[in-house]
Amino acid sequence: MRTLVAAAVILASLSSLTALAQSDTPRPPAPQPQPSGQAPKPPAPATGVATGADFVIGPQDVLGVLFWRDQEMSGDVTVRPDGMITLPLIRDVQAAGLKPDQLADRIQQAAREFISQPSVTVVLRQMNSRKVFITGEVTHPGAYPLASSMTVMQLIAIAGGLTEFAAPKNISIMRVEGSETTIFDFNYKDVAKGKKREQNIVLKPGDTVVVP
Repeated sequence: MRTLVAAAVILASLSSLTALAQSDTPRPPAPQPQPSGQAPKPPAPATGVATGADFVIGPQDVLGVLFWRDQEMSGDVTVRPDGMITLPLIRDVQAAGLKPDQLADRIQQAAREFISQPSVTVVLRQMNSRKVFITGEVTHPGAYPLASSMTVMQLIAIAGGLTEFAAPKNISIMRVEGSETTIFDFNYKDVAKGKKREQNIVLKPGDTVVVP
């Protein structure tokens, strides 16, 4: 009987020591709340289509308008056929014919009536107003955005190059201006060899390169 009592006392002592050790284990500090009034972090930089310095906004382009510290005012908008965009509070703003930074300045000026010290960034999400086209014997015919200056040779390269069935000496560029259509000849082999480089013209929006 004494042996059983002693064993019970020992087990009780061990249980007490285990509980005490667990209670003494340090706990990680609770997360501290952020101080009120702290300025919010600016949103991550908006991504968009890279453009050249001469790019101007046109109808059907999709723009990202980002207001720092004001997510409700931020969003993507499409330029209407009349060249306008519509924004919360500000309503209609002329966008076509302006560069993105010029439009940002115009929006920022208009927003001062509603927002204290607005900061606005405009990026191009999709370019739909400036495109060139290539058709015929290239790997990837179709429409391509004209974000910056691009030559005929560069467009052919972007389209994956000529196929084995192409007639490289008989390529042409069609340019429609008003009611007139101008045809430019392009000899791929000559230009590739550094000859008749004047044929490698800089493309304009709406140009179509035909590869027979």
